[in-house]
Amino acid sequence: MAILLGYDVGSSSIKATLMEAQSGKVLATATSPQKELEIVAQRFGWAEQQPETWWQHIIRATAKIKSQTDFDISDIKAIGISYQMHGLVIVDKNKKVLRPSIIWCDSRAVEIGEKAAKEIGEKKCLKNLLNLPGNFTASKLRWVKENEPDIYSKIYKMMLPGDYIAMKMTGRIQTTPSGLSEGIMWDFQKQALAKLVLDYYGISEDLIAEVVPTFSVQGELTKTAAGELGLKAGTIISYRAGDQPNNALSLNVLNPGEIAATAGTSGVVYGVTEKSDYDSKSRVNAFVHVNHTAQTPRYGVLLCLNGTGILNSWLKHNAADALDYNRMNELAGSVEAGSEGLVILPYGNGAERTLENRNLGASIHDLNFNIHNRAHLLRAAQEGIVFALNYGMDIMRQAGVPIRTVRAGYANMFLSPLFAEAFATVTRSVVELYNTDGSQGAARGAGIGSGIYKRPEEAFVGLEPVKTIEPNDKLSTAYENACEKWKSVLKYQMERSS
Repeated sequence: MAILLGYDVGSSSIKATLMEAQSGKVLATATSPQKELEIVAQRFGWAEQQPETWWQHIIRATAKIKSQTDFDISDIKAIGISYQMHGLVIVDKNKKVLRPSIIWCDSRAVEIGEKAAKEIGEKKCLKNLLNLPGNFTASKLRWVKENEPDIYSKIYKMMLPGDYIAMKMTGRIQTTPSGLSEGIMWDFQKQALAKLVLDYYGISEDLIAEVVPTFSVQGELTKTAAGELGLKAGTIISYRAGDQPNNALSLNVLNPGEIAATAGTSGVVYGVTEKSDYDSKSRVNAFVHVNHTAQTPRYGVLLCLNGTGILNSWLKHNAADALDYNRMNELAGSVEAGSEGLVILPYGNGAERTLENRNLGASIHDLNFNIHNRAHLLRAAQEGIVFALNYGMDIMRQAGVPIRTVRAGYANMFLSPLFAEAFATVTRSVVELYNTDGSQGAARGAGIGSGIYKRPEEAFVGLEPVKTIEPNDKLSTAYENACEKWKSVLKYQMERSS
């Protein structure tokens, strides 16, 4: 029997899945830790995590799946890795981490990216990078160079979070074209490292890891790593990808016109296109998709909303007496669509790309003490997240990405019937929900990269929708009115911040 092992290294938790290759059946799955991983914010707008913490929870998640089912570790034929995008990990020559990882929702490098766009030239950036340098990995590395020169001088290699985990497993320091593109270090015109960014920032090419294909044998488990994980030394690692391209893979979203969505800590809508188009303000971002080749180009256009599940979690712990999410959803559902005029902007988790890298903060508007209660607050939060996602999807539509059917994992915010129906109704799309996640996608990716699946289509055996949600025409007017009010509040807040 051939077994695939997938890991999803998120900012909230690490998840592992064992999958039978032939049937696509999940044999075991585990998450570590049970509570969300800590994000350290030493200053407003900062967000850091210790890379070693991710590794320790990979060890724990692996131990959990081993305890759930009997299998021979030699049956694990390949390992795949999914990881939180845009993070920066730096190591010295001994592969020792030099500082905490500056993760995806950290906004300290916004001004650095804005200055780079102006001085390199916005048109040149968009033509070659499909994005402005923004608050992405290259800009974060430049921040280290400017503010922590002693640390910068010791850097041997910079990596993305998934590259670090692969290094811990194999001892090799590598990355992928897709990974480099998410860090705004890939030139789409030249299909090579983006020298215009590296040269401008004064970053040596020597700091960039060896580039390998997304689907490929990228190394083998060392004896040390195998001992820590309780797995067999020599097991191959054959896939790595950022969480959103990987989420698209997990939902079989590989071709133009196909759309994937997630609504975890952050919310993402990810559409695949064959055209190297871009938004002139870089409010949505294009990256190399996992199955991109020069002959058959595939680009992922990504809309990211930082404040999604983290808003719901904040309400749970601070305004809902720690009720479980099911009860929170029930309470939210007891209020009519539109939350009786209560408006919430969910922008409380760093600078938002759809708002041109503004950090508005979350806010509540038109709260009436005589009308609104906790249920209104919970519903307005879910609606506010949907409205914010739709605001970004309008930008995607303007960039030429058609949105008709959206595939999403039956998890996180999509577990809420209210959220799923509101999303379908407001965006006017059919929503297909699947029992899959990033760790399953990583396992399927490992099967492709190792050659167990001869064609990518074979990797999706057993993947079927468990629920389909159509737009609710009866609620469309109420949601349209509520969305227009939400937009007017956002416009006012944007003008105030200008």
